[in-house]
Amino acid sequence: MPDWINRHALTGRCALVTGATKGIGLEACKVLADAGADIAAVGRDEKGLADVVAAVKKIGRRCVPISADLATVDGPKSAAAKALKEFGTIDILVNNAGVTTIKSIIDTPVEDWEWVNAVNLRAPFLLAQALAPNMIKQKMGKIINISSQSGVVALADHSAYGASKGGLNMLTKVMTIEWAKYNIQANTICPTVILTPMGEMVWGDPAKGDPMKAKIPAARFGKTVEVADLILFLASSASDLINGQDILIDGGFTAQ
Repeated sequence: MPDWINRHALTGRCALVTGATKGIGLEACKVLADAGADIAAVGRDEKGLADVVAAVKKIGRRCVPISADLATVDGPKSAAAKALKEFGTIDILVNNAGVTTIKSIIDTPVEDWEWVNAVNLRAPFLLAQALAPNMIKQKMGKIINISSQSGVVALADHSAYGASKGGLNMLTKVMTIEWAKYNIQANTICPTVILTPMGEMVWGDPAKGDPMKAKIPAARFGKTVEVADLILFLASSASDLINGQDILIDGGFTAQ
């Protein structure tokens, strides 16, 4: 096998992916499995979890479905415990699950704020807190947090979402400061609009989506596989010197 393939291979690795039943999470499960990883797939949709298991098994890798509500404190802790029980350790953590509410600051209820930040920021913190000790022990680990360009630049009506993603970016940098010495790399991926179910919900109306698309030099929204391929790179040994970075995959949106 050529060396460049070896550097990107995940044979013998175990990955936990949240939000695994659709969109970026589903694509990430398939891409990571295709590179050789076994998967702990975390989600709430039982049928969706069954579909992920089938897709990963078709590739020839093992997939364990884990049902968890990441909006609760116990959900992430339970998901991590189940994954560790099944695999012994998790080498790659992909914090992909995310929710949003599209409202102005004035119109955002505190309940919406707390829900968005619980899923988008607290859950990644709790999962990393639970899984990092084994990574430290084995002196190797990858933490890939799926953030957003709205965690880097402000978008109207995205106060809770933008704050949660900006917080996730900084949490990732603290992970780097504390854990890089143990050969753990933590990075965020900050996509522009990706045509996931959530992306379609927010930007699917051409009256809203077309003006946003016009701000992107590439003149299009992203595909889930484009994010999944970047997840693969960050999960592999090819990216071992990349740590604590907010990597924008935005078609040039933030270059202007």
